[in-house]
Amino acid sequence: MNKIPVILLFFGWFLGSCSEPKTKINESVQDHPIDSAMVESTQAKVTFFQYEDSSSHPDAILELFTPLGNQSFRPGKVPFEFNIKNFDLNEGGSDHPQLFLILNGGDPVGFFSPIFQRELAQGTYRAVAFLVDEEGLALKNFGNYVDRDFLVGDSRPFPYSAEPYLAINLPRNQQIVTLGEDVILDFLVLGGDMDLDDLKVKVELNSYSYEVEKMLPIRISNLPKGDYQLTIRLLRKNNQELEGPFSSVSKAFYVR
Repeated sequence: MNKIPVILLFFGWFLGSCSEPKTKINESVQDHPIDSAMVESTQAKVTFFQYEDSSSHPDAILELFTPLGNQSFRPGKVPFEFNIKNFDLNEGGSDHPQLFLILNGGDPVGFFSPIFQRELAQGTYRAVAFLVDEEGLALKNFGNYVDRDFLVGDSRPFPYSAEPYLAINLPRNQQIVTLGEDVILDFLVLGGDMDLDDLKVKVELNSYSYEVEKMLPIRISNLPKGDYQLTIRLLRKNNQELEGPFSSVSKAFYVR
């Protein structure tokens, strides 16, 4: 038997299986606002959806050595030291950092090295650090991200709270999205589990609203040109609001 055609058939099947389209879940098709002057009558309806989980780098580990919990620093340059296992920080290339840091719910800042400094003023800080894949989406397996509170100057720790909270990777505040492209809402839930703790995420985007119970990126198709105010809230499934300053995050972005 000629083995070459068999090998080619297997290789073709492998490539075909890798290129299979992703499956949409939690899809919600919504009408445009009636009073919107920016929407043509023929424009497709806005669609919110997620893709089935296809997590990459499940074994990647991100450890934070510095700062320690509630460690105090002088105002100025604060050191950060991470240890990364089972993940090549240089895979993204020189233009795409794959280690990101969020301070106090702000926009993520990318770094190419696991050791760096940030210039910080007096205050109380919550750091959330995470790794991203080749698409720039946050890795969401246990161990792919880490959080830590610390102090700068004469400041007090955050009041103790065992409540889960949010960190938002995408979109970035004031981001400009090209008309026709999907808007991606990429988030992490820290300090809890969406299933075990009966949590959901509610998205409010101008007059649109959407809810999910899976920590997967949310994609929005067919958004009309315009300015958008986005609020992402972490709630109990019974709509009970959570305590703490980071259970709700707001961003502005623009479709142009």
